[in-house]
Amino acid sequence: MPQQPDPADPGRDEDLAWLDRDPMTAEEREAWLDWACEHDEPPGEEDYGDCASLTAEELAEVQEAAADELLAVEAATTGRRGPGQPGSARVFPGESASRAAGFGPGMPLDLEPGGAGLAVAADAAAGEDDGFAGVSDAELVGVLCAWDRVESHAVARKLAAVAELGRRNPGPQDQEFAADQIACALADSRGHAGGLLDLAECLRTRLPGTRAALLDGTISRYKAEMIAGATALLDPDEAAAVEAKVLDRAARLTPGALRAAIARAVMEVAPDKARQRREAAAQDARVVRWAEDSGNAALMGCELPPDEVLAADQRITWWARELRKAGLEGGMDQLRARAFLDLLLGKDSRPRRVGPRAAGSQPGPQGQDTPDTPDSPGGPAGGAVPGGFAGRVTLTAPLATLTRLADRPGELSGLGPIDPWLARDLATAAAANPKTTWCVTVADQDGHAVGHGCARPEPSSHRKRAGPGPPGETEFTFTPARRDGPPGGYGTWRLHTPGNGPDLIVTLESLTTDPCDHRHQARGHDPGVKLRHLAQIRHATCTSPICRRPAAQADFEHNTPYEAGGRTCLCNTGPKCRQDHRLKQHPKWAVDQLPDGTFRWTTPAGRSYTTEPTRYPI
Repeated sequence: MPQQPDPADPGRDEDLAWLDRDPMTAEEREAWLDWACEHDEPPGEEDYGDCASLTAEELAEVQEAAADELLAVEAATTGRRGPGQPGSARVFPGESASRAAGFGPGMPLDLEPGGAGLAVAADAAAGEDDGFAGVSDAELVGVLCAWDRVESHAVARKLAAVAELGRRNPGPQDQEFAADQIACALADSRGHAGGLLDLAECLRTRLPGTRAALLDGTISRYKAEMIAGATALLDPDEAAAVEAKVLDRAARLTPGALRAAIARAVMEVAPDKARQRREAAAQDARVVRWAEDSGNAALMGCELPPDEVLAADQRITWWARELRKAGLEGGMDQLRARAFLDLLLGKDSRPRRVGPRAAGSQPGPQGQDTPDTPDSPGGPAGGAVPGGFAGRVTLTAPLATLTRLADRPGELSGLGPIDPWLARDLATAAAANPKTTWCVTVADQDGHAVGHGCARPEPSSHRKRAGPGPPGETEFTFTPARRDGPPGGYGTWRLHTPGNGPDLIVTLESLTTDPCDHRHQARGHDPGVKLRHLAQIRHATCTSPICRRPAAQADFEHNTPYEAGGRTCLCNTGPKCRQDHRLKQHPKWAVDQLPDGTFRWTTPAGRSYTTEPTRYPI
């Protein structure tokens, strides 16, 4: 409560920062100020001076000062939501006649955190008919992002009210009834209301940083739920440590990338708990079915062993390709779905041959004629893809984990982070297969690849000195090939894997392109095998800010076109899926490759978003 009553006429607000956000033009603002001076009695000249003497230049100074004040406040925030980062491609100075001028790239409202004031400004920008008349694309994107931040802010305030209701009902039975009270108020289910109460309490007591990011609009409710769910098994200190590892990137990561990052962070902070959760969840393995809204049905297996899932996935793909070879129509997704059912039901969906049965064919399980060839046996059950670990899948694990010096998570392509124990088990299983290939990647403190080398068997003339390990050995070692070790770390190393196979020699080479020495440059348009491999190591997925397609399934793309003089070199290439390859070639889009391997994508609206090189487990 104020200590003194408000005056009868409090006068005009001395804070003119609203002028910078007012949708009126400069001429309209001056006219309004003249009208205000004529119809309002100022408290005194010593307080406001002569309103008529407020020139256009003075008004511009007020606007500039207000903008500077807002920008100073924004400099302390954690960044804007979305795949982009704080700031934009460039700031457009000067006046704009648009009612959404303040939402342009780098302008004050483009940087303001979510809140009621931002909602009012964004609402005014739409106009009475939501037509956004006179609003540029760049400003329209700014308005869109503003509403996104406002939405998150509103969710944070709603959760704060839910948390307070829970705090006022601390007993177990009171908590249950609090959830019922919320469900009644929101016409929601009891289960969903209980989940809302749990999320609100988690943000209030265990994840203050996530709550703050939600409040200012840096992250969405979906991302906040993701962080809360991943840290549910941790104590408050562990949860705070995990939160600190991902929160600075959460705004610009896609949901899939954030899910992988938060899972890896949990395994780094509490590897034992991550393993216990995996092992306990395996007891809940199940297959579920449900009806789709379309009238079709779905079938899904849950909490299955990761290595067997990958092997099963490869088997499905193998049989889908056999179906395509045999002439079955449809895209790869449709063929994989057909192959999935064939494998489960023992069916053979290859098309029936027309006319007399060809020599060398045999009837399939359903009376169909099927070609009898070594590559295409008489049905999916006769496939040559074994169960167990899928050898064509990339397993990435820190050497410190494999050598048991630390318990840090690994990563399995197609699945994401895996706990240290599973990483060691899979690596040991892979070592038993002589067809397994091994590579070593050196990462910096952020996990970015700075060096890489692929292993080759040690020459037979050296094996007597090095020699295999004891029979049945289950240890990995990584040692210099020479006593003094390679200078600077780059050079030749010896990798010993479990079992009786020979030691492997790894030559580590630098991936640095700042500056680039062009050592792996190809003379023509197409890259060599090594250059393509190194590009896929530095960026394990498409370099778009919103795409996670594996690099091995993407195009090898020249950032500066080869026809325009661009090098076929690591400093001018990166993987892009076909969609983003085509997008990059659109004349309204621009993509810059920076010396450190970062890609900067600039949209037709003039806004920029960056993609950093892949972060590996370290």
